[in-house]
Amino acid sequence: MMAIRELKVCLLGDTGVGKSSIVCRFVQDHFDHNINVTVGAAFMTKTVPYGNELHKFLIWDTAGQERFHSLAPMYYRGSAAAVIVYDITKQDSFHILKKWVKELKERGPENIVMAIVGNKCDLSDIREVPMKDAKEYAESIGAIVVETSAKNAINIEELFQAISQQIPPLETHENGNSGTIKLRKQTAQATRRCC
Repeated sequence: MMAIRELKVCLLGDTGVGKSSIVCRFVQDHFDHNINVTVGAAFMTKTVPYGNELHKFLIWDTAGQERFHSLAPMYYRGSAAAVIVYDITKQDSFHILKKWVKELKERGPENIVMAIVGNKCDLSDIREVPMKDAKEYAESIGAIVVETSAKNAINIEELFQAISQQIPPLETHENGNSGTIKLRKQTAQATRRCC
């Protein structure tokens, strides 16, 4: 029987960058052109096999509007990973992403896995944020970097696979206390490209 690990993941980023679309594509393999703006936060789950475990992603999709910013710590507290999303066609959304990263580093969980996600890579002809800039920034903070298209289902599964790869494996304590679980930290990085 495979062990099930629950991994809390929060999505952060400016309004309109496609956080909800990424979650809907991952969980339901669906894209809605007329998706409603998230108010507060939305919650979805999906369980996927990883190695000899099942990873059950508990996904909190937070609202991007500034008025809901104060609620964000409630969702990223205790998270195994944060997916910080920007829109590759909007430079401002990349600057807002950096503010979220700063906040996570100051107030988030100590070993949180961070993924920098440039969404809407299907619109690369009107790109404002070069992949090189995102990659350099992600490397400087030790984060996963990937460009996605929720609309065209590009790199969505790969994003969550990369998160699974960064989660330290469980190992039981060797002092005979079989119920105790110890997390081992990993430093490997995953880099993905789109299009």
